[in-house]
Parts: sequence; structure tokens; C-alpha cells
Amino acid sequence: MTSSAPAGADKLDAGVLKIAGVVILGTVMAILDTTVVNVALQALALEFKTSFDTIQWVATGYMLALVAVIPVTGWASDRFGTKRLYMLAIVLFLVGSVLAGMAWDITSLIVFRVMQGLGGGMLMPAGMTIMTKAAGPQRVGRVMSVLGVPMLLGPIGGPILGGWLVDEVSWRWIFYINVPIGLIALLLVWRVLPADDPQPGDKFDFPGMLMLSPGLAALIYGVSNIPAAGGIGEVEVWLPAVAGIVLIGAFLVRAKRVANPLVDLKLFANRNFSIAVLATAFFATSFFGAMLLFPTYFLLVRGETALDAGLLMAPQGVGAMLTMPIAGALADKIGPRKVVLPGLVLIVAGMVMFTQVGADTPYLQLLGALFVTGLGMGATMMPMMSAALQTLTQRTVARASTAMSIIQQAFGAIGTAIMSIILAALLAGKFGVPTQLGQIAATQAIHDPRTHDFAASAAADAFASTFFWALILIAVCVVPALFLPGARKKVSSGPSGDSDHQDEDEGTTPVMLGH
Repeated sequence: MTSSAPAGADKLDAGVLKIAGVVILGTVMAILDTTVVNVALQALALEFKTSFDTIQWVATGYMLALVAVIPVTGWASDRFGTKRLYMLAIVLFLVGSVLAGMAWDITSLIVFRVMQGLGGGMLMPAGMTIMTKAAGPQRVGRVMSVLGVPMLLGPIGGPILGGWLVDEVSWRWIFYINVPIGLIALLLVWRVLPADDPQPGDKFDFPGMLMLSPGLAALIYGVSNIPAAGGIGEVEVWLPAVAGIVLIGAFLVRAKRVANPLVDLKLFANRNFSIAVLATAFFATSFFGAMLLFPTYFLLVRGETALDAGLLMAPQGVGAMLTMPIAGALADKIGPRKVVLPGLVLIVAGMVMFTQVGADTPYLQLLGALFVTGLGMGATMMPMMSAALQTLTQRTVARASTAMSIIQQAFGAIGTAIMSIILAALLAGKFGVPTQLGQIAATQAIHDPRTHDFAASAAADAFASTFFWALILIAVCVVPALFLPGARKKVSSGPSGDSDHQDEDEGTTPVMLGH
């Protein structure tokens, strides 16, 4: 299958942009749903008269389903075609959305959120595959920038939309809002996306699926349980985590020996791909973990409403929106390394400010730091992904997109859990309560006028210390980023998925990776 774009073209033509618009419409639903629900958890806890530990599974169940279904996507893209798979994912997501909006108790809501996650987990990797095939590997940086738009709309629009719907309409509409978007997306996918040729030759790796998907879910489930359980020594933490590690390990051992594994480990023989995966893993762990902390600080320490906290997060998205299109074009022209490293410097600069945050830090200072962090995010996330895909052939793009999506989602979820664990432990220490009661104790003390000043200062100090750990992880990300490709790649469409067919632009130092 050849690219629909001319090999020497630098700009994305109208046909590719039309496909991009359709793909964005579909993926924006799944990404919005990862953030829109977070601001509604308090309202849902009151609606269903349950504890925060239980209601948290409305978000965690969606995340686990998201991670568990991604490994199947690469095979399904090859077997049925990405267009059919994309349409199936939208339908499954819509059915889950309608049922979640009709939920009658907490159990039904969690089950229907899992159904949503099964559809949502296929949308992003399938969308990445569609876009990369449409534009060709030589323009993958621009493709990733376009596909990054919904990733920005989630952090910007999700909390704002969710807060408004909960306050002014009903919590049920945070799910019903997906229906008109999804129906339009489904119609456009059917009309606009070109049909692709399925490749039914590969046998589906059912044993691999039974190892990898439950393994990822069990590991993240165990790690996510640490704050509620009170420590890693509790059986509900270590048992699923160990089971998940064993299953993932068994999958890796088996994947080296079978012809068509669920995730093609041969991709990691491409050094460019391996380095990009490593950088993405560190980045997802640190940055997505920090993304949880920003709005929580505004809600807990500064006492903002859910809607106001969402609005305060907007400068970060605006910053990313400014740099992401430029970063994509530059990554194609001068190589991802020269774009990613300055982006990481910007993120570090913004994060340093948050390591000094207090209970009365001026809002102008906070919003400025978020804006700088957003500038860095726009120059970092998508160029890392383009570095992984730009030296691959059309035949390997679907499997590579799947592998990158697994890494990003799984390590992002682990990072969120790690930051939650650190913050919960620090809050518990500040207020002298068990770990699982730290945030509750802090909230009660801050809302009490007699203890407000002390409690807000103590909680802010806990946030500052947690941001310090996020800063360390971001700084570590610089190490693999130093080895990302430093010059533009010209990729052939040969049968190999390695980097043997690449040339360097003149005036740059060749980075001989993958040889």
C-alpha cells in the first residue's frame, strides 16, 4: 500500500487534512472523556451515595479498559482494515456513552464506563495508523501535530465542559454529549475515509492477548490501589501487581518465539524506535502524573470550583497549541531531537516554579508557569511519537502505533498512580492520619476557618514536594531524548521496518541509529 501523498511533498494536502479532520472528531471524544469525568466525581459520589474510593473506579475502570484493548488494535487494523475498525470503535464508544448516561447505580456506571473504554482504546491507535498511512512516513511529524489537537482539547475543554454540565445541566450529560459528536463522526468516517485493504494472512495471537491485556490491567489496578489500601504491603496491591508482571513477562518470553505476536517485538530492533519508546515512557510517567496535580492543587489548596479549576488550566493548553504545529514541521525538517530537547527544557522551567508553590502563590505566576509548561508539551509529545514512526514502513505502522499507544497509556496511568501515592502519603504525614485519609483530612481542615491558614500551607507544601518528584522524572527523560534522531529521515517503502533506508540532510551530524 502506498502513501496517498507525493513522496517529496512537505505540506499536508487537502485530502490528508480532510482525513485528519475526521480522525480528530472521533478521537476527541475518547480523550475528552478521560478528563471530563474527573470534575464530576464528587457529584457522582453524592448521587450514588458512595465513597470516593469507590467512585474513583468510574475513571479507573475506563482507563483499565483503554489499556487492555490497545494490544488487539494492531492485529485488528491489519485483519479488518483501519476504516472498519475505526467505525466499530465509535459505535462501541457511543453505546457505552448512552448506557453510562442511563446508569441506575454505581456498579452499572462502572460497567458501562468499561464498555466506553473498550471503544475509546481503539480510537487513538487506529487514528494514528490512518493518518500515517495517508500522509506517508516522511510527513509523520506534521501528522502527529494534527492528531495532537484532540490531546490538547482534552486538558483544555474537558474540565471546563464537565464542570459546566455538572453545575448547570446534569451529570448524565457528560456522557450524552458524546452522542451527537459520535454520530457525525461515524457518518464522516463512512463518507470520507478511503477503504483500505485488510491483510487476513496473520493468525490472531489469542494466547498473547490473554497474557498482555489482563497483565497490563492487573498491574495498573494494583498500583492504583496503593492510596486506598494504605501501602504496597496490602494484598489488594501486591497480588494483582505481581500477577500483572508475571503475565507481561510471560508474554514477552512467548512473543520472541511465535511468528505473529500481538505486539511485534522485532520493532525494537530499530534503535530509533526503541529510544523513542523509552523517552515516551519517562515522559508519560512524569507529565501525565503532573497533569493530575495541577487541577487538584487549585481545587484543594485554593478552594476553586471545578469549573474555575478547569478554566485556570487553559493557559497550558494554549501554550501547547502554539508550539505543536511548529514542532511537527520542525521535527520533519531538522529531526525530533532538536525539537524535543528545547521542549523538555521548557517543561522543566515551568515545573521548577511549581516545586516552590505555596498557599498564596500569585495566580499570574501560576498561569505563566502553566503556559511555559504547555509550550514545552507541544514541542515534546508528538515529536517523540513521530521519531518512533518516521523510520518505519507502511507494513509496520499499525503494529508500531499500537505499541506506542500501549506505552503512552500504560505509563501515563502508572505515572498518575505514582503521583497520587506520593501526594497521599505527604498529605497523610502533614495531617497525622492514615494514607487513605490524607486528602479528606486536608479538605476538612482547609474548609475549617480555624485551621484554614495552617492547613492550606501544609497542603501546598505537600504539592510542592510531589511536583519535585515529577520534575526529577522529566529531567531523566532528557537522557533518552539526547539519542533521538537529529536530522531529517528519508524513508523508503522497502520491506524492512528498520532504519537502513534513511539519508541525512546536509549540514547536520548523522545519528547512526539502528545499525
